[in-house]
Amino acid sequence: MTKWRPRAVLPGLGWTAAVALPAWGLSRVVPLLGAPVLAILLGVVASLVRRPPARAAPGVAFSATVLLQLAIVLLGSTLGLGHILRVGARSLPVMLGTLAVALLGGAVIGRALRVSPRLRTLVGVGTGICGASAIAAVSGIIEATQTEIAYAISTIFVFNVVAVIVFPPLGRLFGMSQHGFGLWAGTAVNDTSSVVATAYAFGHAAGAQAVVVKLTRTTLIIPIALALSVSRARGRPTRLVPPFLVLFVLASVLDTVGVVGADARRVLADVAVGLITIALAAVGLGTDLAGMRRTGPRPLLLGALLWLAVASASIGLQALTGQL
Repeated sequence: MTKWRPRAVLPGLGWTAAVALPAWGLSRVVPLLGAPVLAILLGVVASLVRRPPARAAPGVAFSATVLLQLAIVLLGSTLGLGHILRVGARSLPVMLGTLAVALLGGAVIGRALRVSPRLRTLVGVGTGICGASAIAAVSGIIEATQTEIAYAISTIFVFNVVAVIVFPPLGRLFGMSQHGFGLWAGTAVNDTSSVVATAYAFGHAAGAQAVVVKLTRTTLIIPIALALSVSRARGRPTRLVPPFLVLFVLASVLDTVGVVGADARRVLADVAVGLITIALAAVGLGTDLAGMRRTGPRPLLLGALLWLAVASASIGLQALTGQL
């Protein structure tokens, strides 16, 4: 397409890079937030101070779409499909149960709160799988707007911060084991940085367990994204599975069969996070704050209810399976 010509996209890429680089630097100082979340927040602030000019629009759109899709493909190369089996069957009932609670709760509670279908899908997937990464992965499939993406990520971010503060003392109050707390943090907290901060505040063993659970939970992006793609294609025979999603699955297969080595996986993961940071900077720059105000607090309430439901379901399922 004409708008993706280098000369057309360079001004917008300059804007997104100018936001993404400070976000990346700040994430070294405040690792709890993570570069992608900081990028979207800084992008929103930058747009309030000065909206990008019209000539930057193609590059901002390129960053928010093409670079985001490329990041998701690279992310696939770091997520082996067989990882779930290596974690062990004991953890799967909790992970799958909390995912079901998030997705069903998002649909039912979101409808009751009159939250738009796309926004409740984003909040449900973000709560049930892995926060910003999951939201980014499915946003293109469901054709979410930049405002909806920004609202969903901001909602998830709020409850990540709350979890980091309240989960460790609650875990001690409940008398949870290191394994149990790690499983709880890995299934009930969303973004990886927040999972790590929450679990390691409880103990090193809890942190190690939470990281494994969180990475396994992240692989659930694959079936959920495929299901959403097929669902949206129903009744529309001309709509195909998005090419980037096919490449995402193929990249994951390459990792599963051992083509992607450990060193390459680390590099690809860093590049993917960098591209997601640039993409979310673009989302922040293009956010319609007036649209968010018009949407009102209902998506935030949805996020709160889903977060409480998932955290409670995780504790309950752990109790049932003897993993507290």
